[in-house]
Amino acid sequence: MLIPLKDRDSTPSTVKTVLRYRCPGCGYVYDEVEGDDHEGYPPGFKFEELPDEFVCPDCAVRYKEDFEQEVG
Repeated sequence: MLIPLKDRDSTPSTVKTVLRYRCPGCGYVYDEVEGDDHEGYPPGFKFEELPDEFVCPDCAVRYKEDFEQEVG
């Protein structure tokens, strides 16, 4: 159902930032929205909730702390 503009709340909405994390070694990207079903992480699984021993599933060289955060 569409809400007419005049009936919408005029307070600013909170913008949700989509976080992605890139392996600097091979370029693998972990996207929190998509998760990684192949590795057992469902859509919406937060990067910070990955186990501390998480390594890049593509190159297995980089650890969780090596990943670089991207905001998109």
